[in-house]
Amino acid sequence: MKIVTYNVNGIKARLPRLIEYLTEEQPDIVCLQELKASDETFPLSDIEAAGYGAVWHGQKSWNGVAVLAKGATPVERQRGLAGEDEDEQSRYLECDVDGLVVAALYLPNGNPRPGPKFDYKLRWMERLAARAKVLLAEEVPAVLAGDYNVIPNDDDTFSVRAMAEDALMQPESRAAYRRLLAQGWTDALRTRAPKGGVWTFWDYQAGAWARDAGFRIDHLLLSPQAADRLVDAGVDKAYRGREKASDHAPTWVTLR
Repeated sequence: MKIVTYNVNGIKARLPRLIEYLTEEQPDIVCLQELKASDETFPLSDIEAAGYGAVWHGQKSWNGVAVLAKGATPVERQRGLAGEDEDEQSRYLECDVDGLVVAALYLPNGNPRPGPKFDYKLRWMERLAARAKVLLAEEVPAVLAGDYNVIPNDDDTFSVRAMAEDALMQPESRAAYRRLLAQGWTDALRTRAPKGGVWTFWDYQAGAWARDAGFRIDHLLLSPQAADRLVDAGVDKAYRGREKASDHAPTWVTLR
């Protein structure tokens, strides 16, 4: 079973690339981020024509997450995270798919920092950690898949110096990510690339793709019951190089 996280950076603009990916790679489950589309404008008919069912949590122009399943419709468990009733940003969607609990998440960027956006990022991470703890207590195979907007380690970026002041790499962001792992979650891609050097994002600016100046911010975290079934993990990097591609590459894990 191949489970993918894919920040499409606008599902309307990237729909041809998404359908291309679904058709060529035939993943079993896909968690999408940054739909940048309202619930009403989600392209369900195109996705169904490619053989996938979908549940989505949209928002006009910003954010937005979805869970796709090949040949089935995911069963929604929860949308949004508890802890801030006034938070209307569409960033978390949790579903049951074929015996797995799968959450698509889009963690706040946090820039500029210091300031309210960075404070919101850290609060959101604590709310995610609270939900993650509940999922672990269920003792089921679960995957938290998404754009975490956190560079966990120095070897997860092309340049520590270039990213030193960015919210993605601050000690507070990294500490919150480590606390999540310490609950008992496994960073799937890190198990396959323990020395780093694997990127999931390349900016559109400054020739980042051509220079391979990327970093790793898209992660799939596995509960112990899912980690026991881990076969492999990787990045479908070539899709970042296609015409009018997202600035993220599909990142995946395969489970028995």
